[in-house]
Amino acid sequence: MTQPPPHPTSPAGGPPPAAGGVVPPTSHPSPVPPPFAPPGQAPPGRAASPPPPGWAPGPYAPGRGSVAPPPVLGPGGQPLASFGDRLLAYLIDTVIASGVLVVLFLPVLLIVPLWLTSRVTRTNPDGTPAEPDLGAVFTHFLLPLLLLQAALFVLMLGLYWLYHVEYLKRTGQTFGKKAMNLRVVPLDPSGTLDRRMAGRRYLVQFVGGSLVPGGSYVDGFWQLWDKPWQQCLHDKFAGTVVVKVSR
Repeated sequence: MTQPPPHPTSPAGGPPPAAGGVVPPTSHPSPVPPPFAPPGQAPPGRAASPPPPGWAPGPYAPGRGSVAPPPVLGPGGQPLASFGDRLLAYLIDTVIASGVLVVLFLPVLLIVPLWLTSRVTRTNPDGTPAEPDLGAVFTHFLLPLLLLQAALFVLMLGLYWLYHVEYLKRTGQTFGKKAMNLRVVPLDPSGTLDRRMAGRRYLVQFVGGSLVPGGSYVDGFWQLWDKPWQQCLHDKFAGTVVVKVSR
């Protein structure tokens, strides 16, 4: 009679049976947990799940799936203008105003000094140049030239008044602000921009900036640390803010 084998046959590829004929169970690798991702962000290969109520999103980091921070809003709910947009608008307005001033002032600055020089220059009867008279040089050349520069400065401020006050108060925009989609609005959302507000902005930005050394730089850079409305000094004095608008 055929005898049974002393030990059961082990499964193919498995470990040998233990004593007593019991086959040990085959071990299986434990499952690897998926990589952790904060709520609202997706782990690799998976869709993002909505964050639970009360979860505060982390700081914005481009390329990591975070949401960009919302723009700072003005009193009327419109986004405040950035420093770069305001600087570009100011440069555009400066180029336009400078072009107008060059067209108006260049003929005067070329003709008047030549005329004054002809009055000061004298010759002797024999045709040789005479010794300059210092009193005549000051009276007929330097003094008129200084008065001419003062008159041109006053004329420049007058042109700036027309552009940055009379033209600005109509829509709250100059050509530069229109190009950058910016608008000057009152700090009080229920108010309207008028000549008084625009005139106060003008006095600090241009008159004060021209007469006080370094005043224009302090006025312009004030926006970088002003909270919460990101105002320049001329905005604070006039009670206005600059906002970003659609075309």
